[in-house]
Amino acid sequence: MEKQIATFKDYAIFMADKTSLLEIAQFVVRENYSHHLSSFTEKEVNEDIKSVFEEEEYLYDNKSHIYIARDSFGNMIGCIRSFHWDKHKTLPIEKIYGINPLNAIHRESKYSFWHIGRFAVATGAGISTLTLFKRLMALAVKPIVEDKYSYMIAEIDSKLLKVMKVLGFGTRQIGKSIDYLTSETVPVCSSKRGIKGFFSKYGELCKAA
Repeated sequence: MEKQIATFKDYAIFMADKTSLLEIAQFVVRENYSHHLSSFTEKEVNEDIKSVFEEEEYLYDNKSHIYIARDSFGNMIGCIRSFHWDKHKTLPIEKIYGINPLNAIHRESKYSFWHIGRFAVATGAGISTLTLFKRLMALAVKPIVEDKYSYMIAEIDSKLLKVMKVLGFGTRQIGKSIDYLTSETVPVCSSKRGIKGFFSKYGELCKAA
């Protein structure tokens, strides 16, 4: 089920739940392939969709936040999700890079970790993709900004990471980059302090117009 939380000129943003995970997996994988590869097979795409969907089903819980942008026809044109790590489930950053945040960032029990992932924006949607990125990212990191002892963990496309830095997002690389879902992907973390530079500038953008 989806709940509309903000409306803008060309699209609306919804908070979604587990029922949207398959659509998100399909959207993210197909957008990644179209962004980064000129040649690929439907079999490769479907295998990655299955893998992403299964991972998202495993990670999802009642503290997950999923945000979807849809145009006036109901087509998905962007998405992102964040979930509060219970410190037990195997995160993508551990599965792909062998990095446990408790070892790489903090072991103290007072610290919380939010995994941000599955960000994608449609190519050729006829909107400002940068503005939509700012809105979706502001929504995803809001719980971290509101908690003194929270950290963001993520695996981010290297080109997107450069854009985030320009926008005031302070991150720390915690492992070597690898190719994942068609692009060079970097494991990073960010504290509330690192995120605040971005959020103080663009947090208002995620509010309804």
